[in-house]
Amino acid sequence: MEHLPILIPLPLLAASLVVPLAGLWAPRAVFPLSVAAIALSAAMSALALAEVVAEGEALRYTLGGWAPPIGIEYVVDHVSAFVAAVITSVALMVVVAARRAAAREAAGRRGLFYALVLLLLAGLTGMVVTGDLFNVFVFMEISSLAAYALVSLGGRAGMFAAYRYLILGTVGGSFYLLGVAFLYFTTGTLNIADTARLLAETEPNISVAVGAAFIFAGLGVKMALIPLHLWLPDAYTFAPSSVNSLIAPIMTKVGAYVMVRMFLSVFPEGYLTEEVPVSQALIALGLAGSVYGAYAAMGQRDLRRMLAYSSVSQLGLLAVGIGIATPLGLAAALLHVMNHALMKGALFLVAMSMRMGAGVSDVRMLAGVGRRMPVTSSVFAVGAVAMVGIPPTAGFFSKWYLSIAAIDEGLWFVLAVVLASSLLSAVYLFRVIERLYLAPAPVIAGGADDGSESDAAASAQDGGVRESPLDVTLPMALLALAAIVLGVLNVVVMERVLEPGL
Repeated sequence: MEHLPILIPLPLLAASLVVPLAGLWAPRAVFPLSVAAIALSAAMSALALAEVVAEGEALRYTLGGWAPPIGIEYVVDHVSAFVAAVITSVALMVVVAARRAAAREAAGRRGLFYALVLLLLAGLTGMVVTGDLFNVFVFMEISSLAAYALVSLGGRAGMFAAYRYLILGTVGGSFYLLGVAFLYFTTGTLNIADTARLLAETEPNISVAVGAAFIFAGLGVKMALIPLHLWLPDAYTFAPSSVNSLIAPIMTKVGAYVMVRMFLSVFPEGYLTEEVPVSQALIALGLAGSVYGAYAAMGQRDLRRMLAYSSVSQLGLLAVGIGIATPLGLAAALLHVMNHALMKGALFLVAMSMRMGAGVSDVRMLAGVGRRMPVTSSVFAVGAVAMVGIPPTAGFFSKWYLSIAAIDEGLWFVLAVVLASSLLSAVYLFRVIERLYLAPAPVIAGGADDGSESDAAASAQDGGVRESPLDVTLPMALLALAAIVLGVLNVVVMERVLEPGL
């Protein structure tokens, strides 16, 4: 049990070294090896979560036997185990569902593709379980570099999106590292627990304030918090379907988790709300992002770009929960991490499935597809309902707890913005549902944007649209089902996992 913290990222790191070699000598073994590594990491995350909940104490592992603060420590508590379990479980479903798309989009490079996927997940899980501020940066760069490479597989447009992502991501990582350096100047340590202890004994000073500002600016880029979100729409739109289905549900959530960790385990209580106005900035930017993202999504015709701006909106709500900085506000944010990972994973898999089965991603060309792709369309309907926040889906309860946390602090305007963003979300998501089920199939007269969309729409009229195979529809259906089941069981998650951890 004491080795569980390191056993979460270790299978992913080890497999990332083996998979490229397997790609050269036994290409058919690449996918099973990758899935086995992700499944093992997910099992270790679930086991760690069960152990922490049962014992009520964090699990700690010192790398190489060097005790902190000199050595690097890995720590799994209620919050980190919860986030690790969400990341690995959703990633497992997505990687299984995206196998066919990946085989087409990474033809001849499957070993490299899955190695990058494993590195991405190793970096994200490492950020979650590490107890060292500099180690967070190391894992952050591992995951970011893998993400840049994966996005660039989307052709010419994907390369441009990856380049923008690279520039802004590097700026964000540099800001975070500068912030950690300022904290090190003050405390002389990089261990998170030791930093927290020394900061609590130190009078507030300009070095700590500047460090906090740089850290949260860097994490804001990684989280795609408005106005630092410019990399996200293109990256989610032009990345291959097998890639955006993976990075959309989990990549930005880890940035949000690290923000939560700064409130919980690094800075003294009240410092980020009273000494440095980080909380106020997160609330203001989060509210702006929740409305802007939903409004921008309303004007999109490409389903993937619509979902990308929807992520900007939902991440804004996440930032508001973190900014409220009460136990209930942070619990609402972490619950929304889970909800959004499930919902966005399912919705991007739907977009992938529709491109596979109908050949389109333009919302205007989806008329009548709901009757020919019933499972895919039903999953979209469930994901849309959850995204809007209609009970009993999980999306409702995270917004409910967020609203209660805001009201407890007298922030009634937060409730108004949450309602407004939900209504705007209903506009663009229910518009897609209307096209899927109620709109008649279009008469093609050369009015489509390009030949592929026109041909696909004509094929739809001729009955060419077909449901995706079971290995695609089953994982997305399980994600949609989880969004409902965990909504019904939200009290269990709150009382057994999040509240004790906060």
